[in-house]
Amino acid sequence: MSDTTVRWVDLRPRDDAKAVEAAIRRVIEAGWFVLGPEGDAFETEFAEATNGGQTVGVASGTDALTLTLRALGIGTGDEVITTALSAVYSAQAIVMAGARPVFADIDPDRLTLDPAAVEALVGPSTAAIIPVHLYGQPADLPALAKVADRHGLAIVEDCCQAHLATCCETPVGTAGVAAAYSFYPTKNLGALGDGGAVTTRDSQLEARLRRLRNGGQTERNQHTDSSAHSRLDEIQAAILRARLPLLPSWTARRRTIAAQYRDGLTNAPVLVPATLDTGHVYHLFPIRTTGRDAFQEHLRNLAVETLVHYPVPIPAQPAFAFANPAPCPIATTVCNELVSLPLYPGLRDTEVAQVIEAVCTAPATGSL
Repeated sequence: MSDTTVRWVDLRPRDDAKAVEAAIRRVIEAGWFVLGPEGDAFETEFAEATNGGQTVGVASGTDALTLTLRALGIGTGDEVITTALSAVYSAQAIVMAGARPVFADIDPDRLTLDPAAVEALVGPSTAAIIPVHLYGQPADLPALAKVADRHGLAIVEDCCQAHLATCCETPVGTAGVAAAYSFYPTKNLGALGDGGAVTTRDSQLEARLRRLRNGGQTERNQHTDSSAHSRLDEIQAAILRARLPLLPSWTARRRTIAAQYRDGLTNAPVLVPATLDTGHVYHLFPIRTTGRDAFQEHLRNLAVETLVHYPVPIPAQPAFAFANPAPCPIATTVCNELVSLPLYPGLRDTEVAQVIEAVCTAPATGSL
């Protein structure tokens, strides 16, 4: 790879390197690696940062969603409505809880769950809605909350790509009964491995989650539920503690880069999805083009890496054929057009300019 290549992401510690190394040493020297003081402290600190109530650390964002549904008593015979456009794990969690996923189409501008599409799919077996704040853009929570209230449904927010995002100036993760977060290394707040958390203001739900994440134990050797282990380990918790104070500045940098892209790509031969809420935290910066293969090749030739998130709508994945999903035409169209540009806090202004120039010189394609 050329030294001038703009990488899609660089996960190596930078301004946080010393703090991360110190955190790892602290855990090793303490000799306590699971469900210890680092995890307890991170749960407290993350709860304060997100305003989401109590935090329960778990092993992944997928487990955060799965265990929350289980803790709510949602499972066999129930349906959960979620988006057709997301990482597949949003829907896998529903299946892992024993429920049936029902896929609603997306708002073509926001690219998140369309509240009208959700309402049309509510039925007698519907138990919950999982909106995904995709790419860091908040879903339309006020409208979704009205749907949930009308039908007596739980909202479990998928905040795995939306750390510190706000919707209408209100923190995401506070509109429903609980919220799930991922700390996968590419996330806005990432660990050096897997990790996740649930935030909730419901103390009974919190207690059930703590039991379910630890083999169903109420106390040592006493198991009231059948459940696997899903625990945020002490090293990852310590790393997240080291990085959490930097998250506001990292978020500001993401927003700065996004603003540079928006200004620089005004006349580019691509469609830049609208920012419909100032609380967007830009986990990803997707653009749309009808000539994706040629576009990516053009940028690759100009030493700019890109990725595609997500090329196949979730209802079209073979794993969900059993659910007999209804067509989601907007998501299907968008999945054929999306390309993610480089965006991470360590991206330099010169690299942003290189990306903009590459995009602006891409060959024009059909109208979007």
